[in-house]
Amino acid sequence: MDNKYKDKRRPENAELRRKIDRLLDEGESFIKENLQHLEISDYRYEVAEAIEELSLDEEIIRQLIEDYVIQILKSKIAFYKYIHELKKDELEGKSLDYTNVRNLAHKNLGVVRNLRIKDAQKLLEVIMHEDDLDYLRLCIKALEMSAVKLNPLCAYETLKLIEVKKSL
Repeated sequence: MDNKYKDKRRPENAELRRKIDRLLDEGESFIKENLQHLEISDYRYEVAEAIEELSLDEEIIRQLIEDYVIQILKSKIAFYKYIHELKKDELEGKSLDYTNVRNLAHKNLGVVRNLRIKDAQKLLEVIMHEDDLDYLRLCIKALEMSAVKLNPLCAYETLKLIEVKKSL
């Protein structure tokens, strides 16, 4: 067994591993229960489609997917922050400005269109136009699940880094 694998199996990482496993296990049922109308619960990404349409080799596409997973897991923090601010404004009776949410969705939408990630594309299109804050949260959670499903190891490592940064 190599050392890289052993490092990931350290006891302090167990909770994070369980979180990833839970996301993967509960993802499809969560999407079926909350977002069935989007018809994305059974979606499986096909890297071959991106390879063929973009004329890039598989290794480059896989690296771009890893970059996307990292970007989405970082973006979800910003999405939730913006939604929290909007919820606060709503409670205070202020007018709601969805610009930050829509801009972040638009930024990520270009990436998913390029990589041909169809479930994330549908979710980001909804996020760009939706005004229901609770529904936006559901879509962002589904977007996170979609990213984790693309590359669980990359998601695990990214979430671990995010946890470390929070603790500093």
